[in-house]
Amino acid sequence: MTLRNIKVPTIKDRSLLMAHLGAFLAVVAWGISFVNTRILLDNGLHPVEIYIYRFSIAYVLLLLFCHSRFRSNSWRDELLFVCCGLLAGSVYFIAENVALEYTLTTNVSLITTTSPLLTMLLIGAFYKSERPSRGMLLGSCIAFLGVGCVIFNSSFVVKVNPIGDLLSLGAALSFAIYSMILRRLNTYYTVTFISRKTFFYGVLTALPFLLVDNDLTPMSTLMRPAVIFNVLFLSIFASLIGFVVWANIVKRIGAVKASNWLYIQPIITLIASAVILNESVTIVGLIGCTMILGGVWLSDFLGKKKTGRSRQSDRSESQA
Repeated sequence: MTLRNIKVPTIKDRSLLMAHLGAFLAVVAWGISFVNTRILLDNGLHPVEIYIYRFSIAYVLLLLFCHSRFRSNSWRDELLFVCCGLLAGSVYFIAENVALEYTLTTNVSLITTTSPLLTMLLIGAFYKSERPSRGMLLGSCIAFLGVGCVIFNSSFVVKVNPIGDLLSLGAALSFAIYSMILRRLNTYYTVTFISRKTFFYGVLTALPFLLVDNDLTPMSTLMRPAVIFNVLFLSIFASLIGFVVWANIVKRIGAVKASNWLYIQPIITLIASAVILNESVTIVGLIGCTMILGGVWLSDFLGKKKTGRSRQSDRSESQA
């Protein structure tokens, strides 16, 4: 092979490589974030506190970069942003954080991965033009059977309370409903504006939960190096940077290619929880993990094929 035959990477190739690298690092941060939250819970912080500290810091930092606009187009849209704050903010993350008190860290990461499937099923139920195919439904069934295996593994093998797994499933459903609302808002607002509003109303709607629980973590605990590090990791890397990087990646390589990276999130959590938290992994748990990831991938893959065929059909009809 001569030097002439060696292909030198172009600027476009390097840019694409950096985009995929950014997607990988963002998913790694999200996968590890479940372990960070578990460490904070073990240090005595409450689930609601963790959420409020995490997203208050993220909101203030995001406000430094996105402060040119504060009002939405209408009161109706503002109410939709309140719903976004509830569904993708306080309800989702508080349910997720509480779930981590009852079940394995890996279970929470795995079960919340079913959110795209729930979104697909909800959209199919409300929009006839986007109903899932039989293959996509098959993938969904496999994934939900995997969820059943994970819950069975928790209840009868590892002997933990199944309420944590059910809360994780509730969090996934909450995020799926949020994704449906997002379809409307994405048409009129930027990603950074939507996220800033979601952060704001998420923290605002979480405050009543904090007022109910008067047993707040003492300042001496909050000043522990482990607590400070994990809160800052969740705020800066898993929330602010993770979001900004991901938004740019979706714009660069598209939502379809970017979503493929999400499948490794539970694997990252599985490795991190085993190494850092010494959580055990059983055969039944591994089977459930494989079924969830395989079902999500199969449904997503068949969904992309269906989208591709429909687009090709539309082009053929327009040419005719």
